[in-house]
Amino acid sequence: MFGFPYPVDPSLSFVLAVSSTAPSLPIAARIFLAVLAGALATLAMDLVMARVGEGETPPRVASGVLTETRVDDAPRRLAAVVHYVAGALSGPLFLWLLLVAEGLLGTGLLAALAATIAFYSLMVGFFVLVVLPRSQGTSRERRLAIGRAWAIDAAGYLVVLVPLVVAASVVV
Repeated sequence: MFGFPYPVDPSLSFVLAVSSTAPSLPIAARIFLAVLAGALATLAMDLVMARVGEGETPPRVASGVLTETRVDDAPRRLAAVVHYVAGALSGPLFLWLLLVAEGLLGTGLLAALAATIAFYSLMVGFFVLVVLPRSQGTSRERRLAIGRAWAIDAAGYLVVLVPLVVAASVVV
């Protein structure tokens, strides 16, 4: 089934619906849909952020780094703009990783998983290793808590983004 060398649980068939014989949408349509998927995933991420301690802090960290201000004094409007623009534009970035994975591994679950793992690593790694250390006015303990919160927030984002981008990549 789907070219896998081992038996696949039939209940996973909805996940494995992307096959090498599935017709693909034009790339421009895939990019547009990826932007929409990124925007929707960002709205879903907001729900996660509201429930996690320090979950709403990462956008303020980015805003503070951009304006060279303390996290707690960072412009909230800029934080919101950065959050939603980055979220929407991350959809096409994930799509690009998915296309690369599909080129290397073929279409299907393996490519989607590889792209998801790579993208999650990039999201968390960039924030924790590049952005967060540049924040002002945060203790080491708080930076650790913010980093953990971002890891959870990013996972919530991908739970919505990945199925939307993969589904939008195939004409049903």
